[in-house]
Amino acid sequence: MEFSGFPVAALDFYDDLEVDNTKSFWEAHKDVYAEQVKAPMVALTDALAQEFGGAKVFRPYRDVRFAKDKTPYKTHQGAFVGVGPATGWYVEVAAPGVRVGGGIYEAGGERLAAIREAMADDKSGKALQRILRDLERGGFEVAGERLKTVPRGYDKEHPRIELLRMKTVLGMRSYGFEPFVHTPELLDRVRDDWRRLRPLINWLEAATT
Repeated sequence: MEFSGFPVAALDFYDDLEVDNTKSFWEAHKDVYAEQVKAPMVALTDALAQEFGGAKVFRPYRDVRFAKDKTPYKTHQGAFVGVGPATGWYVEVAAPGVRVGGGIYEAGGERLAAIREAMADDKSGKALQRILRDLERGGFEVAGERLKTVPRGYDKEHPRIELLRMKTVLGMRSYGFEPFVHTPELLDRVRDDWRRLRPLINWLEAATT
């Protein structure tokens, strides 16, 4: 299947699912999900695979075993191309439209310690600052989970203390429901933005390996 954009029906599907997140709704509309959501996402990630690698297209079902929210279905469809544990590129379609991103979405233990060590280092830490600054200037939002306090073992006066507070590092951009998300142009947009995110991905990969 050649990628031609996400149909309006894909966004409408998630609008309706947010209102009626039930098995009965899903069963009545699972063909819409398969044809208007999943198939275009697979086509998009297949078109990007030669340059970035194969993607994991996430299942639509929520794991509700330990969740207070027992609604059974995710209200978005995401896909992820990994270069390491929890590190790589992301694309998503949902009721608010399409968004893309990249970075590391979960880190702990040795990996988090390695990232902080690289952030604290004058050379690699300043390189990351430049990468994040360039992303912000290019219209990305730099996001991620942050500590409210100073991480153990670091001085609160460290020149990159705001970086060191970050437990995850993400560059995100929302396309919303701009007209191009429904056209083949979306492929070029995602490809260009994933390329812009490559320096961040490479930095994180180097820091954690």
